[in-house]
Amino acid sequence: MGLTHRQLFQKHMAPTSDAPLALEIVNAEHIYLTDTSNKKYIDLISGIAVSNVGHRNPEVVQAIKNQLDQYMHLMVYGEYIQSPQVLLAEALVNSTKTKTLNQVYFTNSGTEAVEGAMKLAKRYTKRTEMIACFNAYHGASQGALSLAGDEGFKNSFRPLLPDIRHIRHGELQDLNAITHKTAAVFIEIVAGEAGIRTASEAYFKALRARCSEVGCLLIIDEIQTGFGRTGTFWAFQSKNIIPDVLLTAKGMGGGMPIGAFMASESLMQSLSYDPVLGHITTFGGHPVSCAASLATLQYIENNRLLEQVGAKHDLFKELLKHPIIKEFRGIGLMIAVEMQDFKTVKAVIDECIQLGLITDWFLFCDNSLRIAPPLVITQEEIKMACNILLQAMDKVYQAI
Repeated sequence: MGLTHRQLFQKHMAPTSDAPLALEIVNAEHIYLTDTSNKKYIDLISGIAVSNVGHRNPEVVQAIKNQLDQYMHLMVYGEYIQSPQVLLAEALVNSTKTKTLNQVYFTNSGTEAVEGAMKLAKRYTKRTEMIACFNAYHGASQGALSLAGDEGFKNSFRPLLPDIRHIRHGELQDLNAITHKTAAVFIEIVAGEAGIRTASEAYFKALRARCSEVGCLLIIDEIQTGFGRTGTFWAFQSKNIIPDVLLTAKGMGGGMPIGAFMASESLMQSLSYDPVLGHITTFGGHPVSCAASLATLQYIENNRLLEQVGAKHDLFKELLKHPIIKEFRGIGLMIAVEMQDFKTVKAVIDECIQLGLITDWFLFCDNSLRIAPPLVITQEEIKMACNILLQAMDKVYQAI
């Protein structure tokens, strides 16, 4: 008799931790996951901000099927004219509502988008210093990990890239650290893994002005926030600034792997010479992923999902009242529910799983519960989810 899938998982799948969730899912649709015992779970984290239009969105699935009937991989990125790529690039450029973010470089993930943007910044400015924020997360590859703002998360992998500096997110006085030596500042509008924290419009305008003053690139990481999660298509649009480079992934693919960095033509051209093919990818902009992404973008726009995000946020805020909650933070459907410590948060998460709901904590804020459901979640489903959360909180609170 052969090994079970669980045994194969434990035997052959390289681990990322010593305590994976280890749920065996056989079906996913809308906001629900179903396991091998036919138990349903509400996915309240969208696979970590990925399934913005729900799992197996019918329009995304159809776009994938249509593309499979035409072609899959043809050639390395940037050589052939492929309709899924060019149509998606046009739609992404239009979604920014800017004149300068007019070219797109497709990648396979958010981390790859970060890596490409780091190379672009060094190539264009001829500088080496990069600035990111404390408690920021931009990915796990060498360059992206170098930007991470938590020493405990990266110390075991040193030496990493030199010339990396860190500032405090939202602190105006720290902007003086940005100088004529700086190639780029990498920053999130909403600091995701720091536990959903944002800064004022005045801060971001001052940051934009400082970057322009010293001639460094302002690179906005919207890998978690893009594609409508905060209530505008891009979170930077709520701060009335325009980045030099915009990063996206996660919710971009409707469940398929894809990322991108966007910039002006003048910036992007610097990657095409000295050397030629200075930044290349085999699978970046895979036509099937691009077709899925375009269908995702169109679904968000055609179904006016952005207009619904604010009311859904407000309903979560109204319903989630409990003595175990120390603070409710959030913008749109990107929410953190703070409790007294990680032990409490983990207990609530475990109880939620038993009750049929998936949630999580944050890498650099483990005393807060993550809520980031698919944007298509309904008002009734929010009430169901909050009822489960409150039941779990009741049980944990009584045991404290």
